[in-house]
Amino acid sequence: MSASPFGITARRGRVLRRSLAVLAPVLLLATACGGDSNDTTPAAGASAGGGGGGGDTLVGLVTKTDTNPFFVKMKEGAQQAASKDGAKVQSFAGKQDGDNQSQVDAIENLIGAGAKGILLTPNDSKAIVPSVDKARQAGLLVIALDTQLEPADAADATFATDNYKAGQLIGQWAKATFDKAGKQAKIAMLDLNPNGVSVDVQRDQGFLNGFGIDVKDETKIGDENDPQIVGHDVTDGEQAGGRTAMENLLQKDPDINLVYTINEPAAAGAYEAIKAAGREKDVTIVSVDGGCPGVQNIKAGTLGATSQQYPLKMAQMGVDAIAAYAKDGTKPTNTEGKSFVDTGVTLITDQPATGVESKDSAYGLENCWG
Repeated sequence: MSASPFGITARRGRVLRRSLAVLAPVLLLATACGGDSNDTTPAAGASAGGGGGGGDTLVGLVTKTDTNPFFVKMKEGAQQAASKDGAKVQSFAGKQDGDNQSQVDAIENLIGAGAKGILLTPNDSKAIVPSVDKARQAGLLVIALDTQLEPADAADATFATDNYKAGQLIGQWAKATFDKAGKQAKIAMLDLNPNGVSVDVQRDQGFLNGFGIDVKDETKIGDENDPQIVGHDVTDGEQAGGRTAMENLLQKDPDINLVYTINEPAAAGAYEAIKAAGREKDVTIVSVDGGCPGVQNIKAGTLGATSQQYPLKMAQMGVDAIAAYAKDGTKPTNTEGKSFVDTGVTLITDQPATGVESKDSAYGLENCWG
């Protein structure tokens, strides 16, 4: 299969797409590891076990999957911080995006292995809460990465991008760009899934707010009635889903000229559909991620703007926090004025807009991931 000009593989979908089955990577189960490695990623099918001896702090990293670049970068950041902090990392991942049960099993294994803390990117922000409660009752520090639990205080802390701001930035940029060109927007909204996951809602509503659209209820997707919005569709955050969703919305209105996407893989699929329709010169796509392939496409001009986030930093900060907790019981404190620890977001574009702070693709490439 030929790659799209975006060169991005599917990642970060959270549940099964309505129309496409998701192929499942094998769950990484826990096993004890010796040697000097700070990564104790267990082999598939192995039984639960310890994460290292010698008094080292064991940190669990439980991600949605183990293949997409965002979570690969998290693992890299966790390993780097563990080397510095004298800790060991034991990594787990779901069988597929949206796989809650594998994350439940991973938490059980980490409790049994004597972990001091868990870094978790939840596949289901609500369904995982009972397992998180059990871990905290056992004395583990639990930090959500990237996506808040529901309720957010079910975890000891959340280290994440301000996803509402990430959406706002691309919305503000799009509004300023369209106003300058004197263009009336016809907007396609390519969201994650129908479940109302917090990161999905926050990015969607942030974008619309940044564009100046009344969103009615900021906790809901799709309740706005602005005529500029052609419609919403779901992508699972994947390239194939992005293409299908974009095809659906182009059938509804072939004159769409602005596309919001939940992430860059969805943007890649949207671009494929737009190009197939012969509209690639007429449509502006915006997204959230800041992965290296996405930033390359800012440079190439196939993506208008993206909000860059920093998974390496999230995981590094998470391991540091668990190491501090293991040492003296210190727990992390939220960024002032926010209900989480903000790991930063930067608008990346090579077409700066008046009144919207941004960095160019050269900066983005220096700080990208994947």
